[in-house]
Amino acid sequence: RREDIPQLCRHFFKVSSSELEEELKFLSEEVEKYFMNLTWPGNVRQLENICRLLTVMSPSREIRLEDLPDDLKNETVAVKEDWTTLLKNWADNSLSNGEEGLLNIALPEFEKTMITAALNKTLGRKNEAAKLLGWGRNTLTRKIKELNLN
Repeated sequence: RREDIPQLCRHFFKVSSSELEEELKFLSEEVEKYFMNLTWPGNVRQLENICRLLTVMSPSREIRLEDLPDDLKNETVAVKEDWTTLLKNWADNSLSNGEEGLLNIALPEFEKTMITAALNKTLGRKNEAAKLLGWGRNTLTRKIKELNLN
């Protein structure tokens, strides 16, 4: 699980520093967030290997983004975008361009996305979808109608 990555890294750094007789390293908050957004095709083994490498290669105790190997920083590495960052960038750009009424644009799109995802997850079962969204079935039915999601 992504939320376990910082704890796993701390464990791997502890083991690596002991085995390799190196100074104990730790991830900066920025790198923790970055790691949590990476896809790890090699799963835990890949994360462990990166921690071992960083234990030896990082010039300081705190590991910063610039300390990461190029392949981890490379754009070709699949990164799961943080949707709140994407939303903030969209809002900043829209406001810079003088746009108004951003909530009137964003809120219906957000609701459409969430409703569609919940309905897909539940194979169209509205009661279950409403529960996933934290709504009652009537609210979901009304929103579907309002947003023309029929």
